[in-house]
Amino acid sequence: MKFSKFGQKFTQPTGISQLMDDLGDALKSDQPVNMLGGGNPAKIDAVNELFLETYQALGNDNDAGEPNSSAIVSMGNYSNPQGDAAFIDALVEFFNRHYDWNLTPENIALTNGSQNAFFFLFNLFGGTFETEQNQSIDKSILLPLTPEYIGYSDVHLDGQHFTAVLPHIDEVTHDGAEGFFKYRVDFDALENLPALKEGRIGAICCSRPTNPTGNVLTDEEMAHLAEIAKRHDVPLIIDNAYGMPFPNIIYSDVELSWDDNTILCFSLSKIGLPGVRTGIIVAAPEIIAAVSSMNAVVNLAPTRFGAAIATPLVENDRIKQLSDDDIKPFYQQQAILAVKLLKEALGDYPLVIHKPEGAIFLWLWFKDLPISTLELYERLKEKGTLIVPSQYFFPGVDVSDYQHAHECVRMSIAADEQTLKDGIRVIGEVVRELYDEVQSK
Repeated sequence: MKFSKFGQKFTQPTGISQLMDDLGDALKSDQPVNMLGGGNPAKIDAVNELFLETYQALGNDNDAGEPNSSAIVSMGNYSNPQGDAAFIDALVEFFNRHYDWNLTPENIALTNGSQNAFFFLFNLFGGTFETEQNQSIDKSILLPLTPEYIGYSDVHLDGQHFTAVLPHIDEVTHDGAEGFFKYRVDFDALENLPALKEGRIGAICCSRPTNPTGNVLTDEEMAHLAEIAKRHDVPLIIDNAYGMPFPNIIYSDVELSWDDNTILCFSLSKIGLPGVRTGIIVAAPEIIAAVSSMNAVVNLAPTRFGAAIATPLVENDRIKQLSDDDIKPFYQQQAILAVKLLKEALGDYPLVIHKPEGAIFLWLWFKDLPISTLELYERLKEKGTLIVPSQYFFPGVDVSDYQHAHECVRMSIAADEQTLKDGIRVIGEVVRELYDEVQSK
């Protein structure tokens, strides 16, 4: 059977497809697997109880025979392509209440998950453009700080979709301890990018906190990026899947800002609802109109189930309270535990950890690792432990001669305590053995 060029692109092996296949296989395995890969959020009792309570309330509305109950309206009918109107109204009031952004419903669209949102946005702002002189120019999405999210890499339909800037790597302390580092934006390299100067950038995009590293760009870095975007007349896209105000997995003191040149993307996944596939875009009305049109073609309309559950929680601020009081503290404690276990497992071996500032991962750098972390991934998988190797997190970078891109792994901290202990024990055993083999030669 022959596929089109489009079909061939989406059926070739990719980092994200390998990751999702391995996660699916692990869930079906009859052997125990230490799930330290993937992006599934943790199972937090307070979170699950609130969602169950809200879901049951929808059913109670239906049982009461209300013909226009939220359950019937939300799940028995399509929304318009922009998304569930009641949820959008609740979000408008929520953001205006907490941030005074003066939004209207024309500033928000829903998508079937944030991956769906980035497929739309990256193809709206990256690809072939027509100039005023009726000439064609190819534009890419600028990633000002790599490594970046694995799921970005393959969403473009055509052309070289990303231009990326490698980071400054600073050695830092964390809670008074050595053995940590932090990525920072190299603004000198960014400002001097030929693609930016030549008008071959369609948008700038960053995640905050960053998936995979847990890095949180400072307010000063974000303001500088916003200024560059405005100066070059391109939007700044911020992936806020782990950020403020929900799920608010950010440990540093930062602010959330928006203006009509900024596109903010949120998700219900990391508050504990990944299966409902609900993404949220806050942007200028013309961008919302474009996303709505794409929704109509690709999805008819976004799913309404997530909106039905989240609407009352947004209206009464319980979604923010849940994020502040339960979700963020849980992951902060998980990060502390995981760092402690890693330090115990690897001692004086050459492990450096990216400073934990947010998200649900730790980013581990094994300096001068004797093998690539892709090979390490396979060895760990054989021992029933899943992580994600680093080379997939550098879209727009030729990693063939960038050694750092082959020495890191992303490790989830969303697992239960025993899985963390078992998985980190295996990582420690395998990595120590690799370094010891070199030392003994």
